Amino acid sequence: MNLNPYKTAACDCNSCAVSLGTGFAITKTIVLFYLIGMRANGLSRHKFLLLWVAFCWAVFAPSHNTKAMGLGIGDSHELGFLWPGVQKKSDRQNTAVYVNHLIGMALGGIDIGNGEVYFRSNNAFSWLPTATQVLSGTGRTINLRGGGLYTYLFATYAGYGSEVWYVRDLTGILTIPFAGAGGYLTGWTLVGVGVPDGGITVMLLGVALSVLALARRFLVR
Repeated sequence: MNLNPYKTAACDCNSCAVSLGTGFAITKTIVLFYLIGMRANGLSRHKFLLLWVAFCWAVFAPSHNTKAMGLGIGDSHELGFLWPGVQKKSDRQNTAVYVNHLIGMALGGIDIGNGEVYFRSNNAFSWLPTATQVLSGTGRTINLRGGGLYTYLFATYAGYGSEVWYVRDLTGILTIPFAGAGGYLTGWTLVGVGVPDGGITVMLLGVALSVLALARRFLVR
């Protein structure tokens, strides 16, 4: 068990698939730019390389805004709490079920089901979509990046229970408590709704389509 509070999470299969898709789109875009550069008489290889470097820097330059936002147990982003919570790794597959149970409860309600006692917070949120996809990790630092991919954050504390936060309206780096009522953090799970964050991917798609149009213009001459 990793108890390092500063370790960031590794990507699961879903995030790896997104990375592979983005990498494929980038590769296609590079090839298309190169073909256009070789076809157009006014664009040398040197100018093409400079153009591509500038494009990559504009798209993938790291952000300087790295200030982390801290979440707390019982704060305004709390969706609810479960007891005893997910105390076994085998129970993590049911995380979406637990979150969906909380979603269906009235504000301030208490309920029992699936071997858990549910406590719904009094916080009202504008939209609570059904939970589906999950991504698990350890450590108290979590990078949501551009946001939009995950809606709920489910964190478990040994001997205490599981805290659930609403994070769809948050972006960037989050920190969560390392201890809760004497229990230490054992792991967390980001729960999504099956709608990927298309920020960079959509932008690359737009660039690729534009390049295709330009390529057709030059190649048909």
